[in-house]
Amino acid sequence: MTGSPNAAFHIQTPLFACRGLPPGAAPRVRLKLECHQPTGSFKIRGIGHLCQRLHADGAGRLVSSSGGNAGFAAAYAAHRLSVPISVIVPSTTSAAAIQRLREVGADVIVHGDDWDTADRAARDLVEREGAGYVPPFDHPLIWRGNSTLVDELAVQGPRPDAVVVAVGGGGLFSGIAEGMERAGWSDVPIVAVGAEGADAFDQSVRAGRQVTLPAIGSIAKSLGARTVAQAALDWQARRPVSSVVVSDRSALDACKRFADEHQALVEPACGAALSLVYDRHQAIAGFADIVVVVCGGIGVTTGLLQAWDAQLGG
Repeated sequence: MTGSPNAAFHIQTPLFACRGLPPGAAPRVRLKLECHQPTGSFKIRGIGHLCQRLHADGAGRLVSSSGGNAGFAAAYAAHRLSVPISVIVPSTTSAAAIQRLREVGADVIVHGDDWDTADRAARDLVEREGAGYVPPFDHPLIWRGNSTLVDELAVQGPRPDAVVVAVGGGGLFSGIAEGMERAGWSDVPIVAVGAEGADAFDQSVRAGRQVTLPAIGSIAKSLGARTVAQAALDWQARRPVSSVVVSDRSALDACKRFADEHQALVEPACGAALSLVYDRHQAIAGFADIVVVVCGGIGVTTGLLQAWDAQLGG
């Protein structure tokens, strides 16, 4: 299957009212369901855009580093473009995610215990073989692709009072900030949500500079970049942003409730953002209408939800 270099690989996703909330509950909550993308997460927006550009510029092979979602988006894009791809993943990547990568034809290489180590190996491979490098979040073309999410929001309903988004490495956050500026929403706050042990953004905001975590200590592995993109901090410095960190327990409970209410599985990284709604978190208490980006994730099964629940003492 080949893809036109001009046709985007992502789809326009639905914007639905959040189910299961008490009648008249404030704020009104709408969910941007990126879990319904062909790759199961928002990543195909930015990663797909970058892969198409690399291919148009002559890359005959691609290399990606990812704990799952970005790698799967890159593998899906490579499949659509009919180019080979190697995806370097850390040992923490789930068997389900690795299997899905292989199903779309990726050469999967397991290397290191975290994304940073896997990424160094990917960069080395790119340098040795001259392939096109596909990072998971830190690239302007990725942010540009991710910004299309806001283009859709702008025509799907009224302007929200705030947008809630999970933040790991900052690729989705940076894209949303870019899209909101283009839409004339620069004054609309972004509520950025991390998980305890995967909170490089929050720690960097508090320090006023990039902070590198010594390790990732959260089950929300898709938030597991030890260093956030500088672009995310640059956006944070020039627009209204609040940073929130939630527990793994809150994130996991939100995943389970979302599955019950919306019949879809999402990763704990996504659950971190949803937890603000289900826990009635004070960070959203002052808003009348919010949009939560349901970023999705392929690295989750019902079995994994149960295993994480047991791990956390549920």
